[in-house]
Amino acid sequence: MLKNYFKIALRNVTRHKAYSAINIFGLAIGISACLLIIQYVDFELSYENFHSKKDRIFRLEQDRFDNGKISTQWAAGAFGAANSFKNAIPEIEDYVKVVDDGSEVTKVNNKIFKIDKAFFSSKSFFNIFSYPLLVGDPNTVLVEPNTAVISESTSRTLFGDLNATGKTLLLSGHLPVKITGIFKDMPANTQLQTNMLISYSTFVAQSKKNGDDAENAWEWDGCLSYLLLRPDADPKKVEAKLDPVAYKFVADDMKKYNAAVKYHLQPISDIHLYSHFMGEPSPTGDGKTVYLLLGIAFFIIVIAWVNYINLATARAINRAREVGVRKAIGSKRNQLVRQFLFESALLNGIALVLALVIIFLTLPLFSRLAGQEITFTLFARPGFWLTLFGLYITGVFLSGLYPAFVLSSFNPVEVLKGKIISGRQGSVLRKSLVVFQFAASLFLLIGTTAVYKQIQFMRRQSLGVNIDQTLVVNPPIVTDSTFTQRTSGFKDELLRNPAIRSVAASTSVPGDEIHWNAGGIKLVGANESQQKQYRIIGVDYDFIHTFGLKIIAGRPFAKEFATDSNAVVFNRKGIGQLGFNKPEEAIGKKIDFWGHQYTIVGVSENFHQQSLRDAYDALIFRLIPAIRGYFSVKLNTEDAAKTVDLVKQQWAVFFPGNTFDYFFLDEHFDHQYKADQRFGQVFGLFTTLAILVACLGLFGLASFTTLQRTKEIGIRKVLGASVAGILRLLYEEFAILLLIAFVVATPIAWFGTHKWLQSYAFRIQLSWLLFLLPFVIIVLIAFLTVSYQSMKAAWNNPVKSLRTE
Repeated sequence: MLKNYFKIALRNVTRHKAYSAINIFGLAIGISACLLIIQYVDFELSYENFHSKKDRIFRLEQDRFDNGKISTQWAAGAFGAANSFKNAIPEIEDYVKVVDDGSEVTKVNNKIFKIDKAFFSSKSFFNIFSYPLLVGDPNTVLVEPNTAVISESTSRTLFGDLNATGKTLLLSGHLPVKITGIFKDMPANTQLQTNMLISYSTFVAQSKKNGDDAENAWEWDGCLSYLLLRPDADPKKVEAKLDPVAYKFVADDMKKYNAAVKYHLQPISDIHLYSHFMGEPSPTGDGKTVYLLLGIAFFIIVIAWVNYINLATARAINRAREVGVRKAIGSKRNQLVRQFLFESALLNGIALVLALVIIFLTLPLFSRLAGQEITFTLFARPGFWLTLFGLYITGVFLSGLYPAFVLSSFNPVEVLKGKIISGRQGSVLRKSLVVFQFAASLFLLIGTTAVYKQIQFMRRQSLGVNIDQTLVVNPPIVTDSTFTQRTSGFKDELLRNPAIRSVAASTSVPGDEIHWNAGGIKLVGANESQQKQYRIIGVDYDFIHTFGLKIIAGRPFAKEFATDSNAVVFNRKGIGQLGFNKPEEAIGKKIDFWGHQYTIVGVSENFHQQSLRDAYDALIFRLIPAIRGYFSVKLNTEDAAKTVDLVKQQWAVFFPGNTFDYFFLDEHFDHQYKADQRFGQVFGLFTTLAILVACLGLFGLASFTTLQRTKEIGIRKVLGASVAGILRLLYEEFAILLLIAFVVATPIAWFGTHKWLQSYAFRIQLSWLLFLLPFVIIVLIAFLTVSYQSMKAAWNNPVKSLRTE
């Protein structure tokens, strides 16, 4: 029987080539697109899932409040929190502290190497997390001061092999560390991307030299704290105990400054998609985006299945006589259902094979587009094949079951007498499914248009700061007293060249998160309850001029004013936070900044320090003439490569032993939009595929609909109907369906795009054009799709049409 089913199914596939090709190609596109998106989503959801204790690992998230309003949400909070919570709460089994150290420079065999992504970490790192330690004892590698572990690739880069343990590196020219272990390179699906871990006790010892207590400080933020709860602990109950413990240490300060602090537990597996706080160790993802893409995958595959249902039921009349003959010679309905399901299985099977070929050919391109390391190893995962099998079975039954029951329900007597007609119920279903297809396509196209417009808006919007033609060199490391002299000489030498317009130094540059966060700042004489938090940028005299910041009151820093050593410049939002309505009111006022008084000499206009996703920050520019920070070199030439070489030569003269790491600021700033751009490209790609699949189905449906009305068209032409009138008749039905799709899709699309745009502080306004333009595009595509068959039928000789049975 199965052999017979297979023969009949294969015969139908080969006999009706156009119908089969439309179904197979549509299903293949749908399946391949769905699987690619699922792999992308699976990767995003897999972050930190490899940790054996992941269900018990939580990161502390710290909210700070000023006057009842939240001022800062920290991923990296107080340094004394983790150990204090461990000592006070018995449900906490262990903890680990991680502090970003940026990059380190070392010399091996007279060669200078830069080690990116270095962190300080406390001793329990390898006991809490499941990062494989290739060499060393996980219990001891990070215990002693001046010890470190390095990644496998770093060991090979520095020493050519994995025999690095016991060797000593001199970091940044002053910090000797002994290598005690080597860990496997961090997987792509973890937030803690690092090449070197230095023992936290080293950091504690360094902080003590500066008079700080990195082990117990509560007023000092910047420490990532991870807690390991005991197996029987309830995270909600543990979280409820955090604030009472914290207030034993900070209650006096909170009361004094009218401030507050609140701690939360973040499950480690939620951090990548749902954490966008200050001090994140690496860029995070977006849970909304991930699930939106999953929704697109659902739409595409359902549109492909809808095509099959529409085309199969539309062909019911063509296959009615076959069904009648089969029933007349004894076929039972369940046998016919199995036959039609077998046809569905065959078409879905061929489509599945074609989908795998498409995935194999397009996976490298999709990986580059998505910015992820999605490789062919996904074929080795059991989950991939399980998903594939699930899609296949679901497709066979969803797309094949309804047509099978429709076709097998025909009455053989009526069919063989030629009385079978297309039922109204089936017609309504087909029209409803077409409406669903184009409503889904319209929703996706509106979404794609909104994403494109938002990205263009962010990239074209004035930043309020001039980042063009700006070369930025990462800070040098100079451990002796000659830093000021070297910096001054370096800047003077560069400015001798006409290709360089200006040079400035600062602790932060546009496009970077400002890590200097200062609380407790108020006007001199104001009540301590009026203290606020600000982001601080340490700058030299040339920073404001170099970046073209607009001074709206007062003046910038100037060497002519000796008192500027105790001067600050605020931005507009900053003086508003002090309580001034007009910038001029703030000039000459003094502020209390950590026990020192500074005079406000200027107010700048707000500018975008980071992407337009973020609101303006309250900023203070603090003058530090010999600031240890980035060098921003404003170019005055189109020959950037030649100027870079010039800067590099002077760098080697004034900062020997330091690697010359640089970037162009406009590219660096645009990098913030990479994730949005990738999302837009992926969204646009799969929207195009969804529309393509829907149009394939519409083409097939239009072909069969036109074929069924061939005789009607012939009669109308004999009675005097014009070609234009015939075309209007054929277009009218599809036009009504598209209009219904527009009415259905528009409110849903408005709600979806409105919600998505809320995550941007600066965003486009939703206008009627955003919805009308995609509708016009869909209408044009749809009418072009049906035009071939419609015009062919309208131009046909009516004599031939009336001969059609």
